[in-house]
Amino acid sequence: MTDAMIGLVALPLTGALATLLLPRSATAVAVGTGLATTVAAGLLLFGVATQGALHYEIGGWNAGLGIALRADGLSALLLMMTSLVVLAASVYASAYFSADSTRDRFWPLWLLLWTSLNALLLSGDLFNLYVTLELLGLSAVALAALGGKRAAVAAALRYLLVGLLGSMMFLAGVSLIYAGYGTLDLAMLRRVVEPGPIAWTALALMTTGLLLKTALFPLHFWLPPAHASAPAPVSAVLSALVVKAAFYLVLRLWLDVFANVVTPVAANLLGLLGASAVLWGSWRALQAERLKLLAAYSTVAQLGYLFLFFPLLLALPPGPTRDLAAGGLVMLALTHGFAKAGLFLAIGIIQQRCGHDTIRDLDGTAQHLPATTFAIALAGVALIGLPPSGAFLGKWQLLAGAVETGQWLWLLVTATGSLLATAYIFRVLGHAFGHRPYPNQPVTVAREEWPALLLAAMAALVLGLAGAPVWKLLEIGI
Repeated sequence: MTDAMIGLVALPLTGALATLLLPRSATAVAVGTGLATTVAAGLLLFGVATQGALHYEIGGWNAGLGIALRADGLSALLLMMTSLVVLAASVYASAYFSADSTRDRFWPLWLLLWTSLNALLLSGDLFNLYVTLELLGLSAVALAALGGKRAAVAAALRYLLVGLLGSMMFLAGVSLIYAGYGTLDLAMLRRVVEPGPIAWTALALMTTGLLLKTALFPLHFWLPPAHASAPAPVSAVLSALVVKAAFYLVLRLWLDVFANVVTPVAANLLGLLGASAVLWGSWRALQAERLKLLAAYSTVAQLGYLFLFFPLLLALPPGPTRDLAAGGLVMLALTHGFAKAGLFLAIGIIQQRCGHDTIRDLDGTAQHLPATTFAIALAGVALIGLPPSGAFLGKWQLLAGAVETGQWLWLLVTATGSLLATAYIFRVLGHAFGHRPYPNQPVTVAREEWPALLLAAMAALVLGLAGAPVWKLLEIGI
């Protein structure tokens, strides 16, 4: 299975180079690369499920001297989600981009971003995490600026500056860790890190840098403009995967490497920031006039739910209840990834077919674009947290953990956020089902509508109905 680990990095990187050398065949090369990479992710997931955590040292160098790749249940699940989302968005992008100049610039950057995501999720030491995080940020910024308009470029530049600041803070923390412990290998650090000024300062620096990249309230100011101005497939991946990669690192550091360093005060601070994100993001989504802004502020809110789990996990003793809460956290993250990707792709179809994404002017969309409207409804089911979506399972475990630990504030926040999500989703659907006469024509599902439908269905149906393996896989690792 080590071949699958190498393939997850080598395949998209080779595809990026091939699209540069063969621009006329770039779309076919990119989609073919996507299929091959998705197969590699499936093989890795199967290998982790059957053999346990996997480890590979590139070039035979021991950990601490060379580059080590590691995969456990958490990273394998996120790699599988990444592959499915990027593959679906690649099929969508093959029809979305019509201008040759934009398409030629898009595919190499797209596959480079995929390479960075996979390498980050497989990296086994802090320095390589920094390198892959920086490559991910740079490729994401370049993709966000592909719209070419002044607003898109300005938003991308703001994204770049925030990303660089976050990377500098993360690197400062990495430097402190190396100075204090003489190693950056995650497995070694897990054994030697102990509470003290060095560990506390390093964790604070790295966490703050990652929170900038995750866009946790109040550090979210760069996200809505960047996502709202980017092309639809780029917005889908930025919201579903790129911010989730930074969150994965926070999760890995807090629950794994620095598990004996974090304090209840710090965990509650993250929980309060998450609660603020849920309420503020949901309220701004309800007020948004454009669909893409609604989806962007919804991302701020949905990320907030993930941080509500930190004070719960720290308060719960090791055992089945804590394991269920950890699984609920990952289930919520996976569901949001699929749902938000499907939602942004559906919004892109509306923009191209209707020429706008103004919510109050959506009347008749359900009649004109029924499959796209259905995708929005399915994504909405997941974002609200209705059964049988994976988000329902995740929120259920959040509520159960809050009751178990007596942290009642998170119950109120979750209920309020869900009600606000219901309001902004039904606001969109209410306009979409409004009456506007269209000429009678046969209803067909266009090629670019299928990826949005399938991703939304994964979030609203598949994860909830077949989510038990998620908890089983998480026993392998964190």
